Amino acid sequence: MKKRFGVISVIVIATALTLSGCSKSDSATSDSAASCAKADLATVTAGKLTIATGQPAYYPYIIDDKPETGNGFEGAVAYAVAKQLGFTNDEVVWVRTTFDSAVTPGAKNFDFNLQQFSITPERATAVDFSSPYYTAPQAIVSFKGSKIEGKTSIAELKSAKLGAAVGTTSLDAIQNQIGIKPQVFNDNAAGVSALKNGQIDGLVVDLPTAFYLSGVEVTNGLIVGQLPSTGGGDQFGLLLSKGSALTSCVSAAVDAITADGTLAGITDKWLGSDAGAPVLKP
Repeated sequence: MKKRFGVISVIVIATALTLSGCSKSDSATSDSAASCAKADLATVTAGKLTIATGQPAYYPYIIDDKPETGNGFEGAVAYAVAKQLGFTNDEVVWVRTTFDSAVTPGAKNFDFNLQQFSITPERATAVDFSSPYYTAPQAIVSFKGSKIEGKTSIAELKSAKLGAAVGTTSLDAIQNQIGIKPQVFNDNAAGVSALKNGQIDGLVVDLPTAFYLSGVEVTNGLIVGQLPSTGGGDQFGLLLSKGSALTSCVSAAVDAITADGTLAGITDKWLGSDAGAPVLKP
């Protein structure tokens, strides 16, 4: 699924991997890296780590479209991975790509790219992915003045009218996590129309979509909250060229910042309550 927008999230906790060993995660597809020492990394530019993101890049993933500041969820993740690989901030070079060009086969002008790329089997035939650095939870979009504005728990939503698109995990979340009968729509666009017309109190979507809808599509939109983790969801990975010699080392770096708590801290700071998407209490 293509995601551009978008907050404590589900973090896939992996066994800590040392960079010297370069053990490969299930999502990595290259065994060619013999060493993860900085001097041995076959980067696009020797001594530099070239990282790509979108043009433009959006809040809360990149703040003010300036990835070089490290502000925003993916900006912070990028620099944390770079540090694990042995690169200082001034050795990081940023380039911009479109989403579509990044996921197609062919040579790349970056070492890795991050702009909410969901890891899918289809894409993995054309590019490599690192271990996942984010798993998207479900969230409830509403608007200021709605019946559910300010609600902080699932228990408070039992009487709410909530909707979701047919065939989605969002629909399952309303039924299984909130425990109420949802209103079903053909797609998110129909759900947004129903929300704007006051036919429902809230629309349940994945969190990145919730950021977009509340910030762009819904007038005076807000995110009531995100649903607690169930251990599943759409996973984002750092994208590399197919067969990249860096894939296993980049995956090892993601695994390392996951295991030591760095990634959880970044997620809490940029995709948590401060970003306007608190986790709802049971």
